[in-house]
Amino acid sequence: MLAEPYLICTAMSLTALPSDWKGTVPEIHDRFRSVTRQFDSYDLILRPDTIAPGWWAGAPSVVQDKDGVFWLACRMRTAEGERGLRGYEIRILRSENGIHFEKVHQLRREDVPIPGFERPALLTDPATGRFKLYGCGPWQGGPWSIIKFDDADSPDAFRADTARVVIGPPDKTHPFDVPPDEYKDPVILYANGAYHCYVIGVVRRTERIFHFTSADGEAWRPAGNPYEPIMHLQDWHNFYVRPASVLPVGIGYLFIYEGSTVSWFEPVYNILTGIGFTFDLHTIIDLTPQSPLLKSATPGPTHHTWRYSHWMWVGDEIWIYAEVATPEGTNEIRRFRLPICKTR
Repeated sequence: MLAEPYLICTAMSLTALPSDWKGTVPEIHDRFRSVTRQFDSYDLILRPDTIAPGWWAGAPSVVQDKDGVFWLACRMRTAEGERGLRGYEIRILRSENGIHFEKVHQLRREDVPIPGFERPALLTDPATGRFKLYGCGPWQGGPWSIIKFDDADSPDAFRADTARVVIGPPDKTHPFDVPPDEYKDPVILYANGAYHCYVIGVVRRTERIFHFTSADGEAWRPAGNPYEPIMHLQDWHNFYVRPASVLPVGIGYLFIYEGSTVSWFEPVYNILTGIGFTFDLHTIIDLTPQSPLLKSATPGPTHHTWRYSHWMWVGDEIWIYAEVATPEGTNEIRRFRLPICKTR
């Protein structure tokens, strides 16, 4: 839960910005305050291995198996080395209650091998019941691509040496075409008889959202025009816009996205979260164009990061696992709960 020392640290950090501060502080629109307050309380799931600026535990992907056990895949990041290549392992954790997790497995970057990881995606195959794990990274000295590991009977049995590319940059049909140069951070679900994968597509060094579909989770094809993102750089997400999670809600799906504003400090990492809606899993209606919906309640001196969230139904509640900034300059994984009030 949010503790008093965190509030004190937050107040201190916001009054002690660095002298070379050149960005604006991300703000939440007043009309979203009632929602934002529901995220003040949380459970701490995982901290980084070192509590120091630049060390992160994050990018959670969570699945609950047929026995009710929770499995979490996440990216562990060091503060050392070249930026963009600091994700040193995909960590697998297990929990009986979705709160207290224990580490049961790891896939290290050197065992793939790959220079670094970012967000993984963990899910189950509805036909076989086996587990699927996807990741991303620069493949064999080339561009960032979406990779997949061999399916496993249990998440603690994934093998690093089975990784292979399943979504990579497309070939140009004309020398002056501008398709995505790289793909990162897969968000994957099975819905309406097919697998859907939402990825960051890097186009001229900007990050936008692209959509792929697959019948088996192995062979993927673009949904619609492969050059056309499904959300654009506009409003508060005019620097980056990226996929976060997709949650079924009866007649359609909440489409949780994240992004940043050009005027924020370091918008490459100062990523906040908004929300949209889709009927067809491709056409997104932005419900939060005025501002982000969520930012860290415990920001560091410069970063308000609230990103890489995974939203899921657990009984009559929505549980959200997210990577969130702390006053120490780290990012950690937290769980939030949204009870759903039903009317008769």
